[in-house]
Amino acid sequence: MDHSAHHVDAAHQAHEDHGGHHAGPVTWGAAAKATLHCLTGCAIGEILGMAIGTALMWGNAATMVLAIVLAFVFGYSLTLFAVREAGLGFKTAVKVALAADTVSIVVMELVDNGIIALVPGALDAHLGETLFWTSLLGGFVIAFLLTTPVNRWMIGCGKGHAVVHAYH
Repeated sequence: MDHSAHHVDAAHQAHEDHGGHHAGPVTWGAAAKATLHCLTGCAIGEILGMAIGTALMWGNAATMVLAIVLAFVFGYSLTLFAVREAGLGFKTAVKVALAADTVSIVVMELVDNGIIALVPGALDAHLGETLFWTSLLGGFVIAFLLTTPVNRWMIGCGKGHAVVHAYH
């Protein structure tokens, strides 16, 4: 049995030991840590995408699409690198990253981009303008506050970042 298959079997057994669907109580600190991990990847991708799109004078839609794509890439990458270091094979690591981060990134991106879209003038602001940075950072704060309870619930159900903890 290869190393990654052993980890998958161990994670499956741990999941079974928790009744298959409930991992138990989760602290707000653990949920906040999982959300901060997700926010870090999303923020890197989002800021990079917004900066590139704005610097290249792309339209709002193209800039937002680039920012969202990069948020997913960087969000997944942080988890992918962590579980690869724990010894998982690439294919298994990708599955873990997708399971751990998809819902969290989707919620975070919906909230963050929704805030940016709703703040008057934020989509048209340039890199040197305070409005660009305050709307982006304000969106991250609100996204963090709204995503943390989602992550707490998911971890409590044995999903989301609970999947990653099986490998640490």
